[in-house]
Amino acid sequence: MSSLAVPHAEPRAGSAPGTAQDHRPPLRRRIALVPTVTLLLGALYCLLPVAWVVIAATKSGRELFSTFTFLPGTGFADNVRDLTAYRDGVYWQWMANSALYAGLGALLSTCVSAVSGYALATYRFRGRETIFNVLLAGVLMPPVILAVPQYLLLAKADLTDSYLSVLLPQILFPYGVYLARIYAAAAVPADVVEAGRMDGASEWRIFTRIALPMMIPGMVTVFLFQFVAIWNNFLLPYIMLSDDEKFPITLGLFTLLEQGANTPALYTLVITGAFLAVLPLVALFLVIQRFWSLDLLSGAVKS
Repeated sequence: MSSLAVPHAEPRAGSAPGTAQDHRPPLRRRIALVPTVTLLLGALYCLLPVAWVVIAATKSGRELFSTFTFLPGTGFADNVRDLTAYRDGVYWQWMANSALYAGLGALLSTCVSAVSGYALATYRFRGRETIFNVLLAGVLMPPVILAVPQYLLLAKADLTDSYLSVLLPQILFPYGVYLARIYAAAAVPADVVEAGRMDGASEWRIFTRIALPMMIPGMVTVFLFQFVAIWNNFLLPYIMLSDDEKFPITLGLFTLLEQGANTPALYTLVITGAFLAVLPLVALFLVIQRFWSLDLLSGAVKS
């Protein structure tokens, strides 16, 4: 009796035996691509206006309305020169005002947030959770609701149209207090605080010498958030200030844009000013990011 040998097809390299070769990606891989594509679209949506500002700042007034949108121009140096000459350099006065408001305001706000967050995380006292819940309600409160009451309070104190009218409302940062409490509860061990008390250290010394160094990375984050928020703030200075020499950069560029409706040549100054106003934020983020990474690394080594 003869037997017929039935040849078996050898499986292709890289394919599992008994399965058909499928060139389509698996469903799981397709689903995994959805977050990546979504993030790329979000990044494109956020970065496209920034790219437009960067390119438009290089164009002269004639090139701005006559050339392709994303084609660089040749008038950046002239735009900066004209912006500096506008009203004897009032633009740089606006930049200095923004640096004062954002720098000093963020520093004071970070100090208040650090003390408040540490106290809420470390001490047990009646009404602690109530105070914390009120602060959380402040996080959810839209700034437009608080602007008018703040104006009325500062008007009673005769502080409107002054630097303090913009600085004082920015010192209390509810979200910063929230972050400080969360970070202090996680980064400052209760045993270390108790050990400092047993050694006879005062509460202020424990905070400044023991707790605060552990909280530095979180406080850097609070400082960055508040600096950016104050730098970009428009509504509060718009309500509080009438003297344009005290304007921050946001309000100054807004007034310049309003004048551009009658003088189209000012549009190039507005765009160039907006581009230059972004550079301090980028520089601050790069510097603080490095400082933040070093703090996290040193904390990990010490632990």
